Amino acid sequence: MEEKEKNEAIFMQLIMGLQSSAWMLLGKVANPMTGKVEKNLEAAKGTIDTLIMLKEKTKGNLTKVEEDYINNTINQLQLNYVEEQDKKEENVKEADKK
Repeated sequence: MEEKEKNEAIFMQLIMGLQSSAWMLLGKVANPMTGKVEKNLEAAKGTIDTLIMLKEKTKGNLTKVEEDYINNTINQLQLNYVEEQDKKEENVKEADKK
């Protein structure tokens, strides 16, 4: 494996790891260590922000595949974050009515 291919694989693994962590923090998948769904929207936002920072810091240095993957990952996570944030706000409003 050439150095460029090796670096692309490592970069993709990094993005996949952050993506998996974000899905877990959004409450979309169970924590593999506990088997429980554990939602932490603040930490999920931090992970999404980390991906955005990586995108900005690597701008102009990514292959098309890497760029598309990080963009799609960020977009999917942001949409799901907004969805979960909206659910949280609805739950708070419902609780306030009671």
